[in-house]
Amino acid sequence: MEFYDVIQTRRSVRRFLKRAVDEETIERVLDAARIAPSGGDRQPWRFVVVKEEQKKKRIARACYGQDFVAEAPVVLVCCAIKCSSGYEPWHDEAGRRDAVIAIDHLILAARNEGLGTCWVGAVHDKQVKKIVNVPDDVDVVMVVPIGYPASKTAFRKASGRKKLREICFLEQYGRKQ
Repeated sequence: MEFYDVIQTRRSVRRFLKRAVDEETIERVLDAARIAPSGGDRQPWRFVVVKEEQKKKRIARACYGQDFVAEAPVVLVCCAIKCSSGYEPWHDEAGRRDAVIAIDHLILAARNEGLGTCWVGAVHDKQVKKIVNVPDDVDVVMVVPIGYPASKTAFRKASGRKKLREICFLEQYGRKQ
C-alpha cells in the first residue's frame, strides 16, 4: 500500500472476523515495532503475543470489560521497561513514551497488511501483568487486538478531522500561519 493511504485509512477496529492471522504476518508487524526509534537507542518495548482464548477473555475483562478485545484472533500486550531519560520532566516515563512510538509503527504495519487494530489504553496494569507474567519493573502501556475487520467499511478515510490550520501554529502557540 502507498504510505499515505495507510495513514489516511487506519481506523480503530472493534469487530473482527473469526479468521486466523498467520505467523509471518504477525512477525512482520512486530518487526515494524522492533525497528522504531527510541531515546538513547534503549528499545525498552516488549510485546506479549496472546492467542489463547481464556487469556484473551481475562485480558478483555482487565481492559474495563471491553469484550471486543477477546474477539480478535491475536491480542498484543504492549509493555515498556521502566527507564528514565535524565531530562525533566520525563523522569521514569521515557520507556513508556518510546514504547508508544513502537506501538504506532506496529499499528500502521498491521493496516498495511489489511489487519485492523485498536489502541486500548484503558487497562488495569496489575491485572494484565498477572495474566501474562509481566515483571514488576515493566509497565503495561497498551493492549492491541489485531485481526481482519468484520466490516467492509473499516478502512474508510477519516471525516470530521480538524483542519491543519486549527492545530499548527507559526513560531508561537496560537499564531496562525
